[in-house]
Amino acid sequence: MSNSKKIFLLFIISLNFFISNSLSQVQVRGAEYRTKNSYLYGRFEARIKAPGKEGILTSLFTYFDGLPNDPWSSSKWNEVDIEILGRYNNDIQFNTITPGQINHVRHQYVNFNPALDYHIYAFEWTPDYVAWFIDEVEVYRQTDDHIKTLTRAQKFMMNIWSPTYTNWAGVWNESVLPAFGFYDWAAYYKYTPGIGNYGSNNNFTFNWKDDFTFFDNSRWEKASHGFGGNRSDFVPENVVFANGDLILCLTEKTQLGFTDTKAPALISVRAVNENKLRVFYSEQVEKVSAETLGNYILTGSVISKASLLNDKRTVDLTVDKINFDSPPALIVRNVKDNLFQSNAINLLGKSLILTPQFKFPLKINIGGGNFLDFISDREFVTDTSNYGYMQGSISTNNNQIKNTNVERIFQSEVYDITKYIVRIPNGKYRIKLMFAENYYTASSKRVFDVYVQGNKVLNALDIFKEVGSRSAFEKTIDNIEVNDYILDIHFAAIIGQPLINGIVIELLNSTNLGDIRQLPNGFVLNQNYPNPFNPSTTISWNLSQSSNVKLVLYDMLGRKIATLIDEAQPAGQHSIVVNADGIYNESINGSRKNSDYGLSTNNVYASGVYLYSLFAQGSQQTKKMILLR
Repeated sequence: MSNSKKIFLLFIISLNFFISNSLSQVQVRGAEYRTKNSYLYGRFEARIKAPGKEGILTSLFTYFDGLPNDPWSSSKWNEVDIEILGRYNNDIQFNTITPGQINHVRHQYVNFNPALDYHIYAFEWTPDYVAWFIDEVEVYRQTDDHIKTLTRAQKFMMNIWSPTYTNWAGVWNESVLPAFGFYDWAAYYKYTPGIGNYGSNNNFTFNWKDDFTFFDNSRWEKASHGFGGNRSDFVPENVVFANGDLILCLTEKTQLGFTDTKAPALISVRAVNENKLRVFYSEQVEKVSAETLGNYILTGSVISKASLLNDKRTVDLTVDKINFDSPPALIVRNVKDNLFQSNAINLLGKSLILTPQFKFPLKINIGGGNFLDFISDREFVTDTSNYGYMQGSISTNNNQIKNTNVERIFQSEVYDITKYIVRIPNGKYRIKLMFAENYYTASSKRVFDVYVQGNKVLNALDIFKEVGSRSAFEKTIDNIEVNDYILDIHFAAIIGQPLINGIVIELLNSTNLGDIRQLPNGFVLNQNYPNPFNPSTTISWNLSQSSNVKLVLYDMLGRKIATLIDEAQPAGQHSIVVNADGIYNESINGSRKNSDYGLSTNNVYASGVYLYSLFAQGSQQTKKMILLR
């Protein structure tokens, strides 16, 4: 659990207040299932399949919420967590939270997608250690002094909810609702050192197991409360028993329980290269409909193949050639969801995101700005991002750094980082990772593992132990293979918080660089679609970095008609829908919808040719659009 989580549970008490006040206002409903009894130590297990959707957390944990003779307070905080964040397809978060709400987080790399199948998750909590297990194999253990402060009996819990902390849980998109976490069974084993027959050193003894065939209200209760930092409130109706599973549901306010009447939505359509599109849906989709060529239309191009990828949410489309000077929108129809299959897309369109073709070697100043041939860093927040860090905080300093001629790179960092993602062509690469310890002045204060493409390349890295304080440490890894157009660098804490200062990516060989234009320091204004149009059309653009953006509409004589956008925007894909009758709305992850910013509703525009210009990142691009009444 990250530092950004440090305040999210401060008001879990006062349940009646939240029931009467927040339930009437919050539009999302989650679920929590918790034991009536509390347990001091033991082994806690469950077999779970997570929903795997951005902005959603599925959990298995124990938590001290107070006893009649020992009321809850932050100074008594005791909690042990397994948390599955839907934004990651190969990561499980472990955490102990100790008095004062101090987090001790480990992001564990896993070689499977938690949303595709059931896995057994467990942890052992004893006076001397907490150890976590996946599919009955121990993967991580904490033994430091903070374990000795976990002394209060805790309830055994599981829940599904939507954190409001974007940096931690990812950007929320309501189109991912509903979402379901499936629990096949849960079990508890007492801690019985020396006389047990299960778990580590046979120190645990079976106490009970629930196969979740029905609601056992003698052991469990369904929660009805909310808390700060939670987009959803828990309601009993979202704790469902079906098909031999406990199903925890995250739903809209008006449709509770294990049901779904919504068709899949398009999250993004990305041009990976000139011959491949990657379509990302809001949920897992049914294979036959997702791979039917007739369900996709790309103006001016022939689609020859559609392949549903292993995550069941992404479809790769092979096309003859994409015109990047006037990229079309993709039209999708008849694609069904995978779980209920009664919900099919009627007709959806989405503008293309262009993946930039970076110059190699690609050098990134992590946590910092452009410097020499290093490009500036940014956060990887949505599927529209092209590179950046996931989770973490930026820190900068003016320390003198030894053993380097690019001192500034080592003066900025992202710490408490989980991943660094870069979209690059498939091929083989040489990766240089750059580190400096600018905070600690002793060893064993910050220790972490680093995985690249699923392979552990740094084991228990202690930067201070390697080179001391304020000194550059670099690790080069050869022959890193990328075969899914994504470089995935994963950081897993052992002690303290992982960090990184810089990355250099050198291309060794690739046969599929494609024809995507270079965008490391620029932007692309796309051709509106449809064009010609009547009465509405979509204008989209892709920013390589955050920028002040102004989008202006002109007539053919160059006279200004309206300013459509004038604001700061983050890197990534953006779009608006322009209506010739005078109304437009922002259509990609924006808060402005069905609004009348920029154009007056009294203006109705005649047929003709219009110009639209985008001013961003110190330059301007202009395109024509045609209105036919």
